[in-house]
Amino acid sequence: MSRRSNLGPVRILISADMEGATGVTCTADVVPGTEQWQRFRRSLTGDVNACVAGLFDGGAAEVLVNEAHSSQRNVLLEELDPRARLLTGRHKPLSMMQGIDSGVDGVVFLGYHTGAGADGVLAHTYLENSITEVRLDGVAAGEGRLNAALAAEHGVPVLLVTGDDLTCADAATYAPRARHAVVKECVSRYAAVCSPPSVTAAVITAEAAAAMAHAGRGHGDASAHTVEVDFDATHLAHAAAVVPTVELVGTRTVRFTAESQTAAMKAFKVVTAIAAGAIDGLYG
Repeated sequence: MSRRSNLGPVRILISADMEGATGVTCTADVVPGTEQWQRFRRSLTGDVNACVAGLFDGGAAEVLVNEAHSSQRNVLLEELDPRARLLTGRHKPLSMMQGIDSGVDGVVFLGYHTGAGADGVLAHTYLENSITEVRLDGVAAGEGRLNAALAAEHGVPVLLVTGDDLTCADAATYAPRARHAVVKECVSRYAAVCSPPSVTAAVITAEAAAAMAHAGRGHGDASAHTVEVDFDATHLAHAAAVVPTVELVGTRTVRFTAESQTAAMKAFKVVTAIAAGAIDGLYG
């Protein structure tokens, strides 16, 4: 993707998820309303602020932070670096990537995690446990790969990915020029070797500043994409297959093709929402 020279102030988008934030390792850490979630909102906000500081050190003029986790009301606005602005709350047409179409010159995937079916702390793709794998054009895809394809469609480079070590290793396969900030080392889905916030903040700030060297929009490519979703139960696939253009291709698998990644992500949101609505108690 060729880059254009920035003709004005450099604007950066941060897509801020929570599972990959400093110290986060278990369900209670990220479920809104729990005591642990309240604790780790501050940790997430600290990671965001460290990133904002680095982006401005590297030459950014504007930074927009888009809430990308669950209720999308997690970052503590009152503790946010005042140089940044916060896009908070639901519902947003592009969800985790709202703002990618607003003329930004780069995007940061902050607090990201690996995808469903992969090793990694709190690994999943959109639904916490009912999806076992998502494939984009035949390649296993977590939220990072899906969102990177959407960014590429708008000519926006992925500058930095923060999260556990496996998340950053995965990012190297879909955003090879992006910098990485490893904030914890995965031991299992619910355990990690974690560094204190003061340590991870320094790493994130340094990597964000260095990542700014690759900021600058290029030419997008709005081409067709095919998405396949494997569920852990047959009734979820059957529920999702009622969506027009979505085809049941296996007992637990659906597939659809969209004319662009933007359309594909909107369709994927519908598929996951309908599947989530079909989950019934303990048996899913």
